[in-house]
Amino acid sequence: MNKPCFSLIIVGHHPFVSSLDTEVSGEEQDFFETLSETWLPLADLCLTLEEEGIPFRFGMVLSPSLSAMFKNAALMEKYLLWLDKRIAFGEREQQRNANDHHLLSLAKWYYHKDCRRRTVLTDILCLDLAGFFEGLYQRGHLEFLLTAATNAFLPFYVSSGEVIRAQIETAMIHHRKYFGKVPMGFWLPGMGWTPELDTYLHNYNFAYTIAAAHGLALGDPPAERGSFFPVKTPSGLTVFANDVTAPQDLEKLQTARSGLFQCRRLDAGFELPSRALKDLLRPKSCRCSTGYRYWTGGSKKEQQPYDPQAAEAAAAEAAALFLDQRFAKLEEAQMFMNESGDLPEAAAPLCLWAFDAGVLGRSWYEGPAFLGALFKEIDRRKNIQLCTPMEYLAALPPGAPQRTTPGFSSSLENGYGEPLLDASNDWIYRHLFRSIQRMAELTDRFAGDSGLKERALNQAGRELLLAQSMDLSTALNPQYQGRINRAYAEKELEGALRNFTTIYEVLGSNHISTEWLTTLERRHNFLPCINHHVFGKKK
Repeated sequence: MNKPCFSLIIVGHHPFVSSLDTEVSGEEQDFFETLSETWLPLADLCLTLEEEGIPFRFGMVLSPSLSAMFKNAALMEKYLLWLDKRIAFGEREQQRNANDHHLLSLAKWYYHKDCRRRTVLTDILCLDLAGFFEGLYQRGHLEFLLTAATNAFLPFYVSSGEVIRAQIETAMIHHRKYFGKVPMGFWLPGMGWTPELDTYLHNYNFAYTIAAAHGLALGDPPAERGSFFPVKTPSGLTVFANDVTAPQDLEKLQTARSGLFQCRRLDAGFELPSRALKDLLRPKSCRCSTGYRYWTGGSKKEQQPYDPQAAEAAAAEAAALFLDQRFAKLEEAQMFMNESGDLPEAAAPLCLWAFDAGVLGRSWYEGPAFLGALFKEIDRRKNIQLCTPMEYLAALPPGAPQRTTPGFSSSLENGYGEPLLDASNDWIYRHLFRSIQRMAELTDRFAGDSGLKERALNQAGRELLLAQSMDLSTALNPQYQGRINRAYAEKELEGALRNFTTIYEVLGSNHISTEWLTTLERRHNFLPCINHHVFGKKK
């Protein structure tokens, strides 16, 4: 690695949603929109890059809940029915806009994108998105990182080793089931790091993790090379720093060069009369997103027609400017380290940017075009080495990283755990820790049982892990907007704790309803290989 290095980590997670109803729920619709706007465009981009012979590599986190939804045949079939309704809506939109040349061309463009998504999913991927990403891994285009089973903020649970072990071991079991080999890297949900996690990650043989840059800056001792070089913990775990300036630079590009970012406004689903949205509206729902957005700008006076070709060209320009910024920072870091004699021989500074997959389409519609242009620009310039974290580690000389212990940190608001622990959601933790104690008790009491009792114990573990998801605790905080609303989060959280308590009580009384347990297993079926023994206390 004799050139400055650049590593991309795409973090894929979605709260687990499961509905036994035939109608599409609001949470399922959110997942379907994410499939259409992020995951299928990303898969299509990777197919195109392979066909064109453009080298690309990135790290990827696929949480167990997201992988399970990718693998859920019933859910994917439900998505196809939903997508077919969108395609039918596109046909009606072309008829409605037949007399307006620009709106008609846009309606056709959106329509063909939906048709392409269907073709990619059914004809190319055979309804197996997870299998497609596994294929990219086998072909050397991506490197998987493991993550916690249910997106739990691990620093809150270091006082209970059973929880940390259950989160990690359950995730390992399911990653092995879906993708084979367990990865060498571990993604901390919310980038939540605390020194107590060092031993746990080392014991499970993980080679590296990623922390917020201020965690390394406030380490003991502070990281001498800042965020451009990894450090090693006392146990030997390598910790990379996330480049906090990357999203800031993108935001500055948006502010300073507004032409690069065409923000699509006002979905047609909130403009048209309800009769034009037939088949799209859910029961008791007056409006929904259609994906058809014709205008950019704020007020009606500022509105301009959306231009897909200009927007994609602008995304390509943004990729070039963004790469200029990364190269300038890496060059400056390399110069500083060379002058100070701090950079080991045969080592180069690294810019690692981990970002939510929603940037690729969901929150920035042209995100996939930006990513594709970024790979092409790196290949054209050849002055930056594109690599994954393990490739970078393999090239480092022995003893190169500084020994230090990063401080408690996260990527959440204000850099710690504030969104997850305030007056709106602190009540859940007394119930969680009481349930954690009870789960360990159940596992020890019924260690040798099988059949219905074993199923009940596994379901109890499933409910307990689900209640630890920070998707739910964040949604309870009115100051933060997540992918799920507060009412749904309360219902799921209270339901999971209630289900766990019910199982605890019926196991004690030796009376289990098979019908009730089967229904619960069907609804919360995202961890099919869970083993309740992971909650047992280590002797």
